[in-house]
Amino acid sequence: MKESFKVCFCCVRSFKVKSSEPPEEIKNLFHDYSQDDRMSADEMLRFVIQVQGETHADINYVKDIFHRLKHHGVFHPRGLHLEGFYRYLLSDFNSPLPVTREVWQDMNQPLSHYFLYTGHNSYLTGNQLNSNSSIEPIVKALRKGVRVIELDLWPNSSGKEAEVRHGGTLTSCEDLQKCLNAVKENAFQVSAYPVVLTLEDHLTPILQKKVAKMVSKTFGGSLFQCTDEYTECFPSPESLKNKILISTKPPKEYLQTQVSQGSTTDESIKAKKIADAEEQVQEEDEESVAIEYRDLISIHAGNRKGGLKNCLNGDPNRVIRLSMSEQWLETLAKTRGSDLVKFTQRNLLRIFPKTTRFDSSNYDPLVGWIHGAQMVAFNMQSHGRYLWMMQGMFKANGGCGYVKKPDVLLSNGPGGEIFDPCSQKLPIKTTLKVKIYTGEGWNMDFPLDHFDRYSPPDFYAKVGIAGVPLDTASYRTEIDTDEWFPIWDKEFEFPLRVPELAILCITVKDYDSNTQNDFAGQTCLPLSEVRPGIRAVRLHDRAGEVYKHVRLLMRFVLEPR
Repeated sequence: MKESFKVCFCCVRSFKVKSSEPPEEIKNLFHDYSQDDRMSADEMLRFVIQVQGETHADINYVKDIFHRLKHHGVFHPRGLHLEGFYRYLLSDFNSPLPVTREVWQDMNQPLSHYFLYTGHNSYLTGNQLNSNSSIEPIVKALRKGVRVIELDLWPNSSGKEAEVRHGGTLTSCEDLQKCLNAVKENAFQVSAYPVVLTLEDHLTPILQKKVAKMVSKTFGGSLFQCTDEYTECFPSPESLKNKILISTKPPKEYLQTQVSQGSTTDESIKAKKIADAEEQVQEEDEESVAIEYRDLISIHAGNRKGGLKNCLNGDPNRVIRLSMSEQWLETLAKTRGSDLVKFTQRNLLRIFPKTTRFDSSNYDPLVGWIHGAQMVAFNMQSHGRYLWMMQGMFKANGGCGYVKKPDVLLSNGPGGEIFDPCSQKLPIKTTLKVKIYTGEGWNMDFPLDHFDRYSPPDFYAKVGIAGVPLDTASYRTEIDTDEWFPIWDKEFEFPLRVPELAILCITVKDYDSNTQNDFAGQTCLPLSEVRPGIRAVRLHDRAGEVYKHVRLLMRFVLEPR
C-alpha cells in the first residue's frame, strides 16, 4: 500500500505505508514465553508475573485478559498468536498506571500532609487582563478533580452587593450566587474528598456579612464548621468527605491587610487607621459581623508578617494557610529550603502565579512540591508543560485530588535534620530504566497532511524526569523519518535520589527543519504509581485530553540501588 502527497499540479510523492508491527525484542519475548507460535494461559501468566511484575496475578486474571482480547478479533482458542500478544501490550488494560482508579493512600492524616489539586482565579476563561468570567471554568475544574477553587470578591458598581471579578483589570464579572451554585452542584461529582473554597475578598464588613449568609444558605450542612480541636492541627481528608471548607482572612486581619496596603509608611498612622477601622466595625454591630463571617472560616489565611525574614516562623498554638507568590517561593527556596519544609509539616502553604503572567501561563510546580507546598495554584484554563505536570501529579491516588506527601517531607532525620530538596549530597535510591520501542495511532487521529504537507511525519520522542534538582533530566530519541509508525528502540537511565517526588514526562514531536517542530502528543505520569514492565502509554493533546488512538509502547524497570 502506498500513500501519496501532491507537491504541485504535476508532481506527486509516494511513500510505502508500513503497518504497525512488533519490534524485535517483543517478538523474542513472545517466542520465549510461547510454544508453537501460541501463548497459552499458563504461559501468559508466567509472562505477566516475571516480566510485568504483577505478582498478584492468577489464572483468572489472565483469562480476563483473553476475554477482553476476543473483542479485538485477535484471540484464538489455542492461545494468543504474536499479533494478539502485541495487541494486548498496546491495549488500554495494559496501562502504566493502575487500571482501577481507587484511592489507596492513607487519608486519615491532617490536611497539611497532602498535596491538593489547586486552581487560581478559577472563574476566568482566558487571560488575566480582559477575558470573560464564567462558571464554566469552575465546573470544568471540579469535574477534572480540582479540589481548591478560588473566587475574588469585590463590591459591585453600586457597592451594595458582592460580585466575582479580577479586580483592577478589564475582565468581566460573574454573579457570586451562580459561582457558589456551580461549586455546590459539581463539588463531589468525581471525588468525595473535601473542596476548599478560597475567598480572596476585598469587601466591607457589611458585604462580608451578606456573603456569610449567602454561603451558609447555599452549602447548608455540607459546610464544615471548624471547632477548637482543630486549632493546632488540621482535620483529615477522610473526616471531611463531602464537605466544603472556606479559607480566607478573618475580618480583623482583612482590615489590617487593607491598611497595610495603603501608601503611608508611618506605623503610628497605620495603627490609628486600624483602630478607627475596628471602631467602625463596632458601630455597625461588630459582634454580629465578626461571628457570622469568622464562623465560616475553617482554614485561616494568615498575613505574611515580617516579610521574607520571619514569614515562616509559624505559631506553635495555631495552624494557618500562608499564601506567597512564585517569586517569594523561589527566593526562599534558595536560602531557606529546610524552613519551608518545616513550615509545611503543620501549616498549609499556597503558591500563586506572579502578577505579570497576564497570559495565564504557569510556573514550575515542582519548586513548591519538593518544599512541601500543598496548594500550588494554577491557571487551569491555560496549556503547556507545567500544566501537564500538574495533571500528571494528580493522576495519582485514584485521581481524587489529594496526594499524600512522601515521608521525606513529613519526618525529620535521626538527628532532627530537616530534608533539603536542593542538597547536593542526596544519595541515589534507585535507577529508573525507560525503554521506548514504538508508537502508533497518529494516522487515525490526524489528517494525512497535518504534520507535513509532502511526506509522512518525522517523529522523535523526549523522555524526562521532573523532580528534585539532582533528579531532573531529559533525553530524546533519534528522528524516525517519514514514518507513521516510528520505531525508536531506545533506552534511557535515570538515577533517582527522591523517586517519591518524581514525575515522568513524555513528549512526541514531528521534526521540521525550516519551521517549529509540530506537537504530536504528551503525557506526564507520577513515578510512584508507574507499574513496571512493558506498557501502553496513551498520549494527550495540549489541553490534556487523551487521544483516541495515539499511544507508545514502553518498558519501565526500577532497580533499587
